[in-house]
Amino acid sequence: MALSVLPPAEVAALLAAGEAIDSVHQQVPGWLRAGRTEKQVAADIREAIVAAGHAQADFAIVASGPNGASPHHTAADRVLQAGDAVVVDIGGTMPSGYCSDCTRTYAIGEPPADFAAYYRVLQNAQDAACAAVRPGVSAESVDAAAREPITAAGYGEHFVHRTGHGIGLETHEDPYIVSGNTELLQPGYAFSIEPGIYPGPHGARIEDIVVCAEDGCQRLNKVTRDLVVVPA
Repeated sequence: MALSVLPPAEVAALLAAGEAIDSVHQQVPGWLRAGRTEKQVAADIREAIVAAGHAQADFAIVASGPNGASPHHTAADRVLQAGDAVVVDIGGTMPSGYCSDCTRTYAIGEPPADFAAYYRVLQNAQDAACAAVRPGVSAESVDAAAREPITAAGYGEHFVHRTGHGIGLETHEDPYIVSGNTELLQPGYAFSIEPGIYPGPHGARIEDIVVCAEDGCQRLNKVTRDLVVVPA
């Protein structure tokens, strides 16, 4: 199946969506406090997504502590605690119809030492996958680039989902960045790159929307990918 190649105007619409959701992530540290519930933080995020210019908030995943080890967790009544790592995956639909989707991982106070170690591995993996993006490479080769450093560091069994999905007028569409997809990337393809590591007591994911450009990978999300530690 031929995939849609986005013209510059549509890439610009996705970039605007990325800028809007980045502005919400910049506010997230102010809502992450010990004693609040995941649902309370998610409610703040949903309001901010609309305030940032989206027509609607589509999802606000707030996964703290052991819930961060579930890639598709729904915000629950768990109370945030000092020492928690918190995975925050958020997105919405802009008035243009184009979607945003971005994940960052935060820590409330000093995170566990083993978490800090594999978070660095995760950063390297996400960077490696982005570096692999260019016209003519296969979708599955980008997935492999994300998995290689994670597997080499001993965390391969804890990366349990595809590396990415296409995005545009829908949050999830072709091309899927996954083993077995031999589709060759073309300039204008837009998709997420979102490796994760989920050992059990906590987890982490970093997600950016990118566009395959003539000269490589164009990231549409610019908010820091470093671990953001907020006061406990």
